[in-house]
Amino acid sequence: MRVGSYTNRQPLTANRFSLTALLVAVALSSPAFAAREPVLKQIELPHAYYFREMFLPQLTSGPSSVDFAPDGQSLIYSMAGSLWLQRIGDDKAEELTHGPGYDYQPDWSPDGSQVVFVRHDQSAVELWLLNLQTRQQTRLTTAKAVNLQPRFSPDGRRLAYVSTAGSGHFNLFVASLAAGKLGAARAALPARESAIARYYYSTHDQAINPSWTPDGKSLVFVANHEVAYGSGSICTAVPESGVEPRCFINEETSWRAQPEVAPDGRRVLYSSYQGRQWHQLWMTTLDGDATLPLTFGDFDITQARWSPDGRRVAYISNEGGNTSLWVQEVVGGKRVRIEARQRQYRQAMVQTRIRAIDAQGKALPARFSVFGSDQRSYGPEDHWLHADDGLDPQRQHEETRYFHCMDDCTVMLPEGEATVTAWHGQDHLPARQTVRVEQGKPAVVELKLTALVLPDWAPRAVTADLHVHMNYGGHYRHNVQTLAQQARAEGLDVIYNTIVNKEQRVPDVAHFGDGTYRQPGITIFQAQEYHTSFWGHLGLLGLNDHYLTPGFSAYQHSALASPYPYNGVIADLAHAQGALVGYVHPYDWEIVPSKEKSLTHALPADMAMGKVDYLEVVGFSDHKATASVWYRLLNLGMRLPTGSGTDAMANYASLRGPVGMNRVYLHSNGSTDAAALQVALKNGRTVASNGPQLALQVEQRNPGDMLTLPRGGKRVHYRAALRSPAAIDHLEIVQNGRVVATHRFGKVRTQADMEGDITVRESGWLVLRAWNEGADPLIFDIYPYATTSPIYLDVGGKATQSPADAAYFVEWMDRVISAADGRTDYNDAREKQSTLDYLRAARAVYADKALAHER
Repeated sequence: MRVGSYTNRQPLTANRFSLTALLVAVALSSPAFAAREPVLKQIELPHAYYFREMFLPQLTSGPSSVDFAPDGQSLIYSMAGSLWLQRIGDDKAEELTHGPGYDYQPDWSPDGSQVVFVRHDQSAVELWLLNLQTRQQTRLTTAKAVNLQPRFSPDGRRLAYVSTAGSGHFNLFVASLAAGKLGAARAALPARESAIARYYYSTHDQAINPSWTPDGKSLVFVANHEVAYGSGSICTAVPESGVEPRCFINEETSWRAQPEVAPDGRRVLYSSYQGRQWHQLWMTTLDGDATLPLTFGDFDITQARWSPDGRRVAYISNEGGNTSLWVQEVVGGKRVRIEARQRQYRQAMVQTRIRAIDAQGKALPARFSVFGSDQRSYGPEDHWLHADDGLDPQRQHEETRYFHCMDDCTVMLPEGEATVTAWHGQDHLPARQTVRVEQGKPAVVELKLTALVLPDWAPRAVTADLHVHMNYGGHYRHNVQTLAQQARAEGLDVIYNTIVNKEQRVPDVAHFGDGTYRQPGITIFQAQEYHTSFWGHLGLLGLNDHYLTPGFSAYQHSALASPYPYNGVIADLAHAQGALVGYVHPYDWEIVPSKEKSLTHALPADMAMGKVDYLEVVGFSDHKATASVWYRLLNLGMRLPTGSGTDAMANYASLRGPVGMNRVYLHSNGSTDAAALQVALKNGRTVASNGPQLALQVEQRNPGDMLTLPRGGKRVHYRAALRSPAAIDHLEIVQNGRVVATHRFGKVRTQADMEGDITVRESGWLVLRAWNEGADPLIFDIYPYATTSPIYLDVGGKATQSPADAAYFVEWMDRVISAADGRTDYNDAREKQSTLDYLRAARAVYADKALAHER
């Protein structure tokens, strides 16, 4: 069950921090309830983290989209949220627009007088028109929809573009354009739904990436009529004709194909990862003749445009890690990079230096968010910019945008007041500073970050993110060195790069055999996520021989449609290689087996059969919903440690992350040796968190330990501690699913120490947890949450029993068995029988536990 939704909750009012964090709390919090929402929530499509990164324009410090001037001598392109004009062969760029908001996707009118573009300002993306002679900007659309990829018709009288207006889905529209005004928009294609089952895409068909044929009669575009995987096929149609589109390239696309018809009206240029892991440029014809590659490389080339004479193409590449702009000759392949070494800004800009320091004044690598007086976000010209994937609209008018800085960084800012916020992991309080930026007075912003230190009695921990995708189809291109830099800025010790397919691609598969990468303080292991959305996704940590292929099962409408192998088979294969097996990003909501529309998640089955080593209680899911299932398993005497992983798409500009946002504290006595970390995780010597640091001891026992008590039980002494970068509302000790001790916070909610006694009368477990009911802008997750793994309780040698929880899983397994039995796409009868036998054996374990109290 892959997640990506946000839950609207009734959170508590924000509480002020102490000392250093006070400025941050005042700036980012308000008395209003905090409710985190997705960016551009009017888009009604699943899996927002894919289309948002791969289709919607993003703020990057490098170029992001481009078009040729009608004379072919200059380019207009988007960079850092503005439109820029630059002559080919020159190194000076002129800023043409500067918000409000962020400007992308320019398209030059055929007569050279105007440029149409899109502007993302707060909660909408609208079409705008720029008069190049007067520099006047005119808004063309006002429906507060998401409008994208505008294209002038060859005669300049019409625009084709993509819009969510009226439906929430991406569809093609055509409208007349005259005297700077857009006429009534008409759907280029009728709305329709496909009968085919889809997982990553809506049942509503979509049409994107429009390009006109030179005669102005037809559009070439990408559409997914009856396509299960990918954003669609490349098709052509006469707009508003009612004639079905003719699709001439049927391959998996991923939002970025962007077919472009050459001026000759025959050739079609598009981006594809056909048979590869990265997008490159390919050519075909409008008749769908054999596709041939134009460019090569282990990096992405996208956003390509033909020159007016058809002899060159301009495109965006991430071959250097960040985005860059190139012009390449079609014949011969000579290419030139377009760099804005000199920038002519529309307004006065001031060079501003920023850095983070610790208590001793030593520079700290950190994550920074810089917000200018013009209500726009800024970063250094050569650093990757990222954006949070959600926001609280009552506190923020846009998502938090940020970058990582290893030491001093220089940012160009407009005059006026700017605010700078800095973070360094979960063991420092964030800091914020407001600075007055004035011409002739270069500003220096130095933010002191205060360390959050647990008591001396807390076990020494190594912090690890168990679930990171180094490259996953994002704007940027990572390597282990740049990934290590992000980890350093986030105060993270260890990353497990979980290599996984993105539909046909496996972007980092070439790294699987690279072994362990180490820098001082940073360790990166290569791991695997096994994809099957039928049974649930698995993390496989420590495979010592080979990557498990094909990497997924139960993909309907494919050769891998069979539900076999079930996850128990994969767990056995992973364990044979010495790996640990965990369930990742499990549940978005509280699971009630009888009420679920479909229930196939196999965690209970694999727990019953002894296949699971850890669970991402804190991950890309609802932490409390996941914990409610976890507690039930623990109540049945099963040992299941908590892990934690961000599921960070680390090369995204619009990021599920950053890396280490969800991390696990591994009590390995400071060792980052692979074996030591695996022992700590498997034995439950862990704390999982998206912000708060926790420590718990009960009678000198730590998480993962067993506390043995005499029959009848006794009162036991505990001590607990919290240190958090964000204010916390609840700090609780939970015993067998019940809260048995609570800390009463005063004014300071970022630090707590609690001590006391609780009565233990039955076998079971104890955990310490911290949580909030609502979101906090300082933590890029649905709400702050942390939990220890259990301290296990043995009272008089009596087994832990919970017939109600056992019955809950019997009902769960009945639903899973029914769903598995109903599948008709097993490859043979033996696969089906093996699957059902396994599931029924797991059900029998719970059925036996449900009756245990009667014996």
